Amino acid sequence: MNISAPFIARPIATALLMVGLLLGGLAAYPLLPIGALPNVNYPTLQVTAQLPGADPQTMASSVATPLETQFGQIPGLTQMTSSSALGYTQITLQFDLSRGIDGCVSDTLSAINAANAYLPPNMPYPPTINKVNPADTPILVLAATSDTLPLTTVDAYAENILLQKISQISGVGLVGIAGRQKPAIRIQLDPQALAARGLSLEDVRSVISVDNVDLAKGTLNSPRQTYTLNTNDQLFKPEAYNDLIIAYRNGSPVRVKDVGKATDGPENNLIAAWYNKQRAILLPIQRLPGANVIATVDRIKAMMPVLQASIPSDIKISTVSDRTETIRASVKDV
Repeated sequence: MNISAPFIARPIATALLMVGLLLGGLAAYPLLPIGALPNVNYPTLQVTAQLPGADPQTMASSVATPLETQFGQIPGLTQMTSSSALGYTQITLQFDLSRGIDGCVSDTLSAINAANAYLPPNMPYPPTINKVNPADTPILVLAATSDTLPLTTVDAYAENILLQKISQISGVGLVGIAGRQKPAIRIQLDPQALAARGLSLEDVRSVISVDNVDLAKGTLNSPRQTYTLNTNDQLFKPEAYNDLIIAYRNGSPVRVKDVGKATDGPENNLIAAWYNKQRAILLPIQRLPGANVIATVDRIKAMMPVLQASIPSDIKISTVSDRTETIRASVKDV
């Protein structure tokens, strides 16, 4: 029996069937996921730790090694890679496909807590965890630049305002920072001036760590009243650091300005990013697994006027790369 015979014998029913399939396809077309690559959601986490001023060997031995020792005990861990740079360590953990990403985060956080006792006590903040998909490239990269404001100010607005607002947009997953320039006070010392006064770098470091604190001062109690001491010993300006007394020599105080100077600057001046031959802060944006790439980018672009209005007018937000341009062209050709 010829399989096409029933359709030939019933041309009206065949035509209605084709029309029904066409309408069903048109209705389902907008619901199809759009992406440059297939959606492969590996349970992968990225752990980052920072210790400003530490060389790569110190980061690998004192930061990466204790973390790797604890991470190696997590069940279902299939691959672990780490890289260490100046003041920075990044560890990527890939788990078995049978494990849920939330369970992996919980186990990784427990491992970090177990490793805290072996990490350097002078780390500014504990290691952080980010959910990532190593097979997913950024769908959009934005650049924040300014012709008048210092780059540390641009970084502060990018991290505290732009990054948070973009992360709240539906479909947005990880928002990174490239060329980070966190504001800091940098103290440049003259080794000869220190040696002439019998001082070392550790003497200066100890004074700065003790005199630059913001701790509770307690209370003063009397029979009738109680007074809460509200003072702040934290220093914010380079001039305040220059006046710190390091030691006394021959009855005279030796201040920071006598052996060097304090200046405003970035926390790490060896990290940089450029856009159109200008120093910039870059924001690479990744989507959530399964999110529609084009719809997510459209929502981000729709928020651009709001983002620009939430920061000073001297800071400009530009689009470095848009991954949806090729995807839109491919969809248009279909």
